[in-house]
Amino acid sequence: MEQQQVPGDAVMTRIGQAVMLLHAGDREEARNRFGTIWSEIGESGEALHRCTLAHYMADSQDDPGDELAWDLRALTAAEGLAGAVCAEADAEHRDATAVRALVPSLHLNLAADYVKLQRFKAARVHLDRAWDAVGVLEDDGYGGGVRAAIGRLERRMRGSTAGE
Repeated sequence: MEQQQVPGDAVMTRIGQAVMLLHAGDREEARNRFGTIWSEIGESGEALHRCTLAHYMADSQDDPGDELAWDLRALTAAEGLAGAVCAEADAEHRDATAVRALVPSLHLNLAADYVKLQRFKAARVHLDRAWDAVGVLEDDGYGGGVRAAIGRLERRMRGSTAGE
C-alpha cells in the first residue's frame, strides 16, 4: 500500500511516521504508535485513516491471527469508504482514488493471511477478489508491484498440495 500523504492531515502524518519505524525494523514501537492512534480514532474515525492504520498495524503483528484481524478491519474501512464514495458520486471525494487502489492490496493481504493460517479456501476467495480488483490499478510501480505479488501468491498456492 502506498502511503497517502494529505497536506494538513495530522493523523496521516502520524501514521506515516509510525510506518517509517515499521519499515526501519522497529515493529514494537510502530505497533505501540499505531495502537495509540487507533485508540484516538477508533471504529468511528475517518475511513481512510482506519483503513491505512489497520493495514499497517496488520503488518506489525507477530501472530497471524492478529494480522488477519487487522487486515479485516482495513477491508471493512475500505468498503465503508467505497460506500461513502458511491453515495457522494457527484461530489469530489478526496479519498475515492485512494480507496479504489487499496482494494486489490487488501484482498491480497487477506489471502496471504489465510495461507499462513492454512485456510486455503478462504485464501482462494480473497486472491480471486484481488485479481478481480486489479483493473483499477495504474501501470506504475505500485500497480505493478501489487500485480506481481498477487501472481507470486497465485503460484505459491497452485504449488501447495494442502487443503482445508
